[in-house]
Formats: sequence, C-alpha cells, structure tokens
Amino acid sequence: MTANHLSDIAQWRSRPGARGIPSICSAHPVVIEASMLHALKRASHLLVEATCNQVNQDGGYTGMTPRDFRRFVKAIAAKTGFPMERLILGGDHLGPNPWKHLPAEEAMAKAREMIRAYAEAGFTKLHLDTSMGCAGEPVALADHVTATRAASLAAVAEETVPAGTVRPVYIIGTEVPIPGGAMEELDVLEVTKPEAALATVEIHRKAFKAAGVGDAFSRVVGAVVQPGVEFGNHNVIAYEPEKAEGLSAALDRLPGLVFEAHSTDYQTREALRHLVRDGFAILKVGPGLTFALREAFYGLDQIAEFLFPGRRKETLQETMERILTVEPKNWERYYHGSADEQRLQRHFSYSDRIRYYWPHPEATAAVGELFLLLGNETIPETLISQYLTRLYPAVREGRAKPKAEGLALAAVDKVLEDYFEACL
Repeated sequence: MTANHLSDIAQWRSRPGARGIPSICSAHPVVIEASMLHALKRASHLLVEATCNQVNQDGGYTGMTPRDFRRFVKAIAAKTGFPMERLILGGDHLGPNPWKHLPAEEAMAKAREMIRAYAEAGFTKLHLDTSMGCAGEPVALADHVTATRAASLAAVAEETVPAGTVRPVYIIGTEVPIPGGAMEELDVLEVTKPEAALATVEIHRKAFKAAGVGDAFSRVVGAVVQPGVEFGNHNVIAYEPEKAEGLSAALDRLPGLVFEAHSTDYQTREALRHLVRDGFAILKVGPGLTFALREAFYGLDQIAEFLFPGRRKETLQETMERILTVEPKNWERYYHGSADEQRLQRHFSYSDRIRYYWPHPEATAAVGELFLLLGNETIPETLISQYLTRLYPAVREGRAKPKAEGLALAAVDKVLEDYFEACL
C-alpha cells in the first residue's frame, strides 16, 4: 500500500526539500490547470481541496459530488500531463455546515453521508469540522461535542476506505471563519492561544479513542488554528510573526503535527514564508486565486472591447453584473452598504464571492465568447501594459504568452509562485 505523502509532513522542515505545501481550494478549471502546470515545472506534489459547500453528495454549488470532482480534476490532469500519483485530493470543512439549518441528528447524518462519499472517491486528506451549531443549538459548540462529532465522521471514513488503498490523513480544529471567508470588515484578530491548541488536540485524541478509531488518530497530521491572518471585503490582516510565537512554540509539545493556516489569501510572499517557518506548513488559498483570474478576465474583456468594439451584445463584466443582480443569493448576506458600495463589492471584493457564479451557464458562455473573440491572436504588449499591468513584465521577459489563454493562466501562476516559493 502506498504511503500518504502528507503522513510525515511534521518532519519536512528537518530535511532537504519542501517544508510545507500550498492547498489549492478551488473548483475553477483554469485555476486547477495553472496549479498543475506550476507543480509540473517544480516536479512537486499538488494538493487540491474541495469544500463541503462546494462539493458534496447533493452536488454543492458546483453541482459536483466528490466522485464527479475527482473525474473533473483527472480530466485536467490528462490535459496537462500531470501524474495522478502526485495529486492529493482533500476535503475541507467536512461536517454539517451545509445542513446546519436542520436538527443536529439530521445534519450529522448528512455529514456522515458526505464523508463516506469523499472517502469512497479517494480523497486522502480530510479536514473534520463539526464546530458549528445546528438548529436549536448555540452558534459555537463545546469542545467535547465538536470532538465527539468529528470522531464519528472519522469512524465513517475509516470503515469506508477500500482495503489496500492509501489511508487518509486528518486535520482537526476549526478556529477560522465559516467556509467562504469572513462576513464583514476586519480590524484585528485574536491569535489562537497555545493552551487552546493543545487542549483541542487532546480532546480529539480522547474522542477518537472512545469512538474506536484510536489508530486513525495516529494519522491526524495537523490542526487548524488562527495565526492572525484573514481578509474581509476590503482589507487584509497581515501576518505578524511575533504575535504567533507562543502558538508556534506549542508545536514542540505536539509531535507529528503541523498547523494548517486558512485564509492566507493576499498575504505577501514574505509573510507566507514566515508562516511556513513558524510551523504553519499547510497554506490554504482559494479566493486569492480566483480574484487574480477575475482580474485577467476583466482585463481581457476591456482589451476585446477596444480591439473589437460592438462585436458582442454585452461585455463580460456587464453579463456578470446582470447575473449577480438577478441571482443574489451567494453575495447578498455578505455585501452591505449603498447600492454603489454593493456593486463595487460584487465585482472587486477580496472575498471574491463572484467565484460562485463562474459555473453559471451564462457566465461560462460569456467567458467562452470572450476567448473565441480573442482567439489565438497575439495581444499587443501596449494593451497588456494598460489592462493587465501585473502580467506585463512576464510578457516582456517571455515568461507568459501574450494570448488570452496564456494570460489567464499566467495571472493565476503569479499567485501560485508566492505559495510554492514560500514552502521551500
């Protein structure tokens, strides 16, 4: 049986090679393609994760089950030539969150069904998140309740994984905002207290043993904590290493474990490098990648409108605004203020909730029309300088092709570069 690549991640920083790994949390095909191409250049493994809201047995907002997601990613791997044996599939925030409007018993039954689907589909990194209250419960649950529910999910995964296949590793802990990011402007964050991190691990250890899956706890390789990084709609809270010194030091008392840092999007490369150095070896990134891709789409949209004025009924940005206003369910609870402020956030918020709309048939058609219009044309460097400024140096230096598809991939690759470099 092949060993799980992440099983010894706590030892990575004491040996040559990567000390951490980026976690690509996206279902956008261009993001996944760019990630595979980047990992190919580095001859490295690639970790791609799906969230409970995005992919589940009911389809999630992508319409994909875990098995569908695996087939989807496998098709992109075939296109890029990325070897499947170097691909790690993860499930993020696996628990009752999509069904928390239901009573706990019903919501947890759905969560067990979901984690069974993830395990059957061959996902080998599973983040257990049962921290949220269900109907009639407090918003935040007591640690022992969270741990007991998490252990029950681990038990389902353990009995589901086919014999002779790679056993999953687990991530525990939930000291982050809800899946999808923070819901309001942020000023400061409270870093997880070291004693809280230690207590979380110990409570889960006991819960796993009580659930009869003590052996599975030996494959818990990380805990989600809050190192003091997050982003709101308009601002980013930067990592300050000195504030996380005590938390980082707690890893000395947690042999075999690393910390997993969520919401690291928009951090500088130097901040990401400090996070990995301080033991936050798994760096989650999602909205930051689709934000960069949206920038590329909108830049190409403006270029197309300049080169081919009036050739489309509406621009891509106009199409997206129409879809967003007609179907507001994925942003209206998160974006506030005047009509103008909401319009700004719909397109340009750091939380990038526009990403939920790219699978929409009309959005897919509009992007397709844009790329068909630009075709395989070489885009003038001067227009790239004007509308895709961040990509201009890469084009001048020959690192990015001045064509629509190449520029979209390069936009994502520029973000990926920070993450892969930070993990060295």
